[in-house]
Amino acid sequence: MADMFHLGWFLNFVTDDWDGRWGNGGKDMSGDFYVEMARDLERACFDYVLLEDKLMVSDAWAGTMQKDLQHGVNPKHDPVPLAVCMAQATTRLGVVPTMSTSFYPPFLLARLCATIDHIARGRFGWNIVTSAEDRSAQNFGLDKLYEHDERYAMANEYLELVKQLWESWDPDAVVRDRSTGTYADHTKVRTIDFEGTYYKSRGPLNTVRPPQGHPVLCQAGASPPGRAFASRFADTIVATSTTPARMKDFRDDIRTRMVENGRKPDDVKVLFLIAPFVADTVEEAQAKKLRSMSDPLAVELVLATMGSITEIDFSVFDLDAPLPPVTTNGERGFLEAFAKRAEGKTLRQAVIDDGLGGANDFVGTPETVADKMESYMDEIGGDGFLLTSPEKKLNRRYVTEITDGLVPELQRRGLTRTSYTHEQFRDNLLEF
Repeated sequence: MADMFHLGWFLNFVTDDWDGRWGNGGKDMSGDFYVEMARDLERACFDYVLLEDKLMVSDAWAGTMQKDLQHGVNPKHDPVPLAVCMAQATTRLGVVPTMSTSFYPPFLLARLCATIDHIARGRFGWNIVTSAEDRSAQNFGLDKLYEHDERYAMANEYLELVKQLWESWDPDAVVRDRSTGTYADHTKVRTIDFEGTYYKSRGPLNTVRPPQGHPVLCQAGASPPGRAFASRFADTIVATSTTPARMKDFRDDIRTRMVENGRKPDDVKVLFLIAPFVADTVEEAQAKKLRSMSDPLAVELVLATMGSITEIDFSVFDLDAPLPPVTTNGERGFLEAFAKRAEGKTLRQAVIDDGLGGANDFVGTPETVADKMESYMDEIGGDGFLLTSPEKKLNRRYVTEITDGLVPELQRRGLTRTSYTHEQFRDNLLEF
């Protein structure tokens, strides 16, 4: 039997199932649907919810924004305010919005993270991205992004800087000494005087040290530079491998790299992205997957989304032929992983089988999907799964199928927690 493992959820702050039967019809973007969802995830004892982000509307598909806007791929709201709302509606769930090292000044990001970690009472995390789209760069006054590997060189220095800013206040710097009228001891707050190749900052941070010391750091890089970066800084890693063997290879590689960086391998939790189809019978779940993933509009949606991530125009490829060799300065690890999983298949079949990279062969009843999750974790060795909707248009029905169908089955088997032991995010993440 597998040991206990962790659960997270991956989502976008987009309109919910606006053209389906189980959403709010896309009536508003207030975030109320996602706040309700956060309460559901906490009731099911998820470790965290991760909010992905992009900073542009893509025209990768045929050189026009039509498909991006038609399918609602990138019209999305800033995830940071939503994370605050989610945190205020819950007491234990970790909230992890995405922010880009390419576009946030380091001091601003460090200060924002420290502030929200206080608001969330030690339950804030940061999903670190370097961004991968020239269209995003052009929204910030640049013509294009830096080259892929240099973005990671910059991100390494960025993290060194923001960590020093978070540590510019000692844990006991705030004394609140009424007898001397002293709020903070000035001898325990210091400038950092950071000067690197790309960044420079005096410090100190003018916000009190975060409750967790620094927010939980999440990263999803799959390329060699991404893995090197994650093994150096991350507390939790998102991985998109789709077979137990590849998942185990990825986790083993990360753990080896952590040792080389002088870190304990168990101090990072690798969560594998999966997109389960759950129903009352296996046959119903299989029919649901076939109906959902083989729809021409669904295939186009997936390819338009992949194009926005990689900046590759998938409209030029024959759906009924294999994907030809392609390269990108965008999310290289994502593209390479998809190309590997697509070997021996037509592009259409690769999309139907694989979606956007989350393993979506978890298809069946709560019992049979739990069987597979347990079997995978037993073979991989840990650490858990990051769930996402396979249909990309999230709705209340799907959330309920997971939180009230699948998770209780996992809990009955002792595979996932039934309550939180700790108040702060990192403590719960490191519990097992």
